[in-house]
Amino acid sequence: MLALIEAAKAPNYPAEIQLVISNRPKAGGLKLAKDHGVKALSIDHNAFATRAAFEVELDRTLQENEIEFIVCAGFMRVLGAAFVCKWTGRLINIHPSLLPKYKGLNTHQRALDAGDTHHGCTVHWVSEGVDEGDIIAQSDLIIKSNETPDDLSKRVQQLEHSLYPRALRQALGFD
Repeated sequence: MLALIEAAKAPNYPAEIQLVISNRPKAGGLKLAKDHGVKALSIDHNAFATRAAFEVELDRTLQENEIEFIVCAGFMRVLGAAFVCKWTGRLINIHPSLLPKYKGLNTHQRALDAGDTHHGCTVHWVSEGVDEGDIIAQSDLIIKSNETPDDLSKRVQQLEHSLYPRALRQALGFD
């Protein structure tokens, strides 16, 4: 998220970060966003009886704030088909693996367990299937011998910070 906020400060960047939303009231990203002058809100999914009710409120908030494009960064909640359908073509996500490998969680451990030599991250369009949308861009690295999942996670996060701003430009049709 911070990499996107920083990239958007450049005068020639094709996007403005207008709002950060978290479904977790204590998410550190909310304070970071506010510290960088970006409006930040929490919509606690636990306050809603159903996923659909949460997503109706999420959509209402996005519409109220005139949001045109959603960039998920650390939003660890699967979005339902109705929400995804409504935002198709305006909703992207970053995932810590070289999709289509390792959809879902624990990607770094899974890459190590499989004996992979390369790992990385993917920016993709969000679709109804988890981590199944069309790939926009990827970045990879060589896995080091004796690397732990935590070591690998930190290195992949560095890739994410450079990839996501570039991939957002591409998704918006500027590259």
